[in-house]
Amino acid sequence: MTDTAPAANIATLSELLKLSGSQYRLYDIGRLVSELPKEQFEKVELNQLPYPTPTQGCACIAIAFWQKQSSQPYLWLLKLPLDERGLLNQGARNHFIAIIVEALGADLTQETSKKQEELLSSNPYLFTPAQYKLASLNSKIKVDLKQQPSAYFSPFREYLSHGSDWGNWQGVGVQGITDFIARIKHDNHSELLLNALPHLPDEVLSPVCSALENEQYPVVLIDALVSALENALIIPDNSVKTMQLLRSLAANSDHTHVRKVVGQLLSNQEVSSELLITLSGRCWQALADEKMLMCYFEHLLSNNNLPLFSSIFKDLVTIPLIRPVAFQCIRSEDRSPALAQAIGQLLSQT
Repeated sequence: MTDTAPAANIATLSELLKLSGSQYRLYDIGRLVSELPKEQFEKVELNQLPYPTPTQGCACIAIAFWQKQSSQPYLWLLKLPLDERGLLNQGARNHFIAIIVEALGADLTQETSKKQEELLSSNPYLFTPAQYKLASLNSKIKVDLKQQPSAYFSPFREYLSHGSDWGNWQGVGVQGITDFIARIKHDNHSELLLNALPHLPDEVLSPVCSALENEQYPVVLIDALVSALENALIIPDNSVKTMQLLRSLAANSDHTHVRKVVGQLLSNQEVSSELLITLSGRCWQALADEKMLMCYFEHLLSNNNLPLFSSIFKDLVTIPLIRPVAFQCIRSEDRSPALAQAIGQLLSQT
């Protein structure tokens, strides 16, 4: 590949990265922050597979890449459109490649000129995720590349280890929390967090839950968070803490203990819109069951909020794991008249 190689010669992002001689890792940064296996992404790029975790009709992808002689990765944060089947929009992907090749040629890690910066900054497929996602992404990349955590890591670990002065959290930084949670399986981290959980003030619990949503962790910690969520569910007007704890279980929402507590949540007569949105946006794996998903749909309709139902249904059916279950629900003879009517209205709009 030469600096003047036409973009037409490069068929995929995977090929672009390989031809540039870069080492790279891929992450999904849409619903959760999680590693995206290269082999899976290559099949997605060839439209052999739908994107596994679409978000509002898009694939949100972080690409960390570096040359062998450099340990400091460059980062692209992309939002690429998908079609109604969840397949990658080839034209958008090719347009992104063309912009990159025009600006950088073969050397993706070169120092950029002002003109190149302008070309790259006008790239319509680059986006900026929420800060808490960027913090988790940064922590994951450092773990994967076996790099040291930030300077905020040790103060948070010390805060958890201290075991008494829980109100003295002002020196705790979000990056330190995500660095710690990204290493939750290292050393005694899981045990430290387990012991601290009942004592954490809301100011610390909230970012801890945001970081936990992106990690799979030991079952003993899952059970502790499930127990905390069960306790939160029985306290009136406790929806904020309930939502935080539900988020913390997101990456583990296919675990049988998490499915059970989601079933408990949905067995309540009323479930807030915020919790329903958290379930579909982050804990969708717990909904991959016809009975559970049917109950979820009924809750969405209980507030007569058809726009919310329509928006969430359209989002859920793009997830390959949920799509067949959703179609089972809408064809089921057990569906309520309200669900049948809502589906009818939805289909009439398409």
